[in-house]
Amino acid sequence: MSNNRGRGLQANALGTFDTVVMAVAGSAPAYSLAATTAVLVGAVGLASPAALLYCAIPMLGIALAFSYLGRIDVNAGASYSWVGRTLHPFLGFISGWALVVSATIFMVAGSLPAGSMTLSLFDQGLADNTALSTVVGAAWFVIMLLVVLGGARLTVRAQLLMSGVELSILALFAVFALVHADNALAFDWSWLGFSHFDGVSGFASGALIAAFYYWGWDVTSNLSEETRNSRRTTGLAGLIGVGIVFLLFEVFTIAVNIILTSRQIESNDANVLAVLGDELWPGWGGKLLIVSVMLSTIATLETTLIQVTRSLFAMGRDRTMPAALGKVHRTWNTPWVAITVVGGVALVMFIASNALGSVGEILSDAISAIGLQIAVYYGLAGLAVVVAYRKMLFKSAANFLFGGLWPLFGALFMFWIFVESLSSLSNAAITIGVGGLAVGLVPMFWYWKQGSDYYRPSRLDATHTVETDYVPDDFVPEQSRVHQGLPTDF
Repeated sequence: MSNNRGRGLQANALGTFDTVVMAVAGSAPAYSLAATTAVLVGAVGLASPAALLYCAIPMLGIALAFSYLGRIDVNAGASYSWVGRTLHPFLGFISGWALVVSATIFMVAGSLPAGSMTLSLFDQGLADNTALSTVVGAAWFVIMLLVVLGGARLTVRAQLLMSGVELSILALFAVFALVHADNALAFDWSWLGFSHFDGVSGFASGALIAAFYYWGWDVTSNLSEETRNSRRTTGLAGLIGVGIVFLLFEVFTIAVNIILTSRQIESNDANVLAVLGDELWPGWGGKLLIVSVMLSTIATLETTLIQVTRSLFAMGRDRTMPAALGKVHRTWNTPWVAITVVGGVALVMFIASNALGSVGEILSDAISAIGLQIAVYYGLAGLAVVVAYRKMLFKSAANFLFGGLWPLFGALFMFWIFVESLSSLSNAAITIGVGGLAVGLVPMFWYWKQGSDYYRPSRLDATHTVETDYVPDDFVPEQSRVHQGLPTDF
């Protein structure tokens, strides 16, 4: 691993509450529900609540893995660093690359709905214009790019405002959904079982899409170098974030099953939440939920920018990507080169996306492709924690369950849905998902041949870290790699 010194990121910029908000915003509850519900219902029908439930269980295992790994290696690259130091540097790079590619794809897939939702506030006809939605979405993206460039504190303030309004609206409509009685279809407990899945492949397809719903809470780990007491805070915030969005996802997905017909869902594939809002509160409901989705989409563009730019920053710092990506702005303490590069690439992709079809068509393939990439880097992190803590797992039942068995189950589940879903995905989704990962082999082998220290790592071992590498909470390093320890009872 590289041990170069230089200007670091803005230390101690985020507190516990800020980090929890970032975790929830990263999963983008309103956006995920609006953009992905039609895709999920199309794949598994009435089993949508079950898909979200059975994906939440292994996802908590992955959140536990991120929590424990973050206690012994504080690094903006997160799984890129952890997997590289436990399993193999090649796997670590692929883990980081999977996040970079999935986040870049999402910035296109997410900006289109941001533009579409903004236009729909004025004229629904305009919202169906892919070119115009792209222009407006690109404008929102550039604004978020400037916010992220301005530093962690500015980023958090913007996030608190956007997510605060979004979650308040969602909470209001969650209450409306729970008390809504005059509907044609009553709740059925079988929606939380396995009977509505079309076999094993159907379950895998639903789980892959559900993984996209949850994805994003791990932004807290990419912000670890900028968070106070990050060894504890980032992991705890990730777990709380998964729990909050799970409740929101279940309430609204069950409400969709109860209140909306299949025709309503299919004909509003990029705007299901607005249709639900009109049913719950005719006149104002749709507009308010459009505002919620718009803010959610813009907010998650911000967290996604953080994830991809911090990951590229760590890679540039380690010389596994161009070293310029590891440069930090002298005033704002942000990886300005990485932010500029990502912004340029995303804007080019926005223009290219106009040739791909409607907003709904673009979202469908992009969501499945991102799901494949998420499964890879989440799964590798789940394996990494077992290796890092292998000597401590049998010290107590809690250690074994939360630091070993549950994360391992999460990892195996992620790998299983990756393999199982390949047979049912479209060629476009597979090409984007797997092809995007394969492209990463080029820089990986190139910088390996160049002799980057990343490919000669110090091994990540929880026991060794506890004994020899404890760093006090108030220590704020500026070197490329920070190894912070655990108390003996992890």
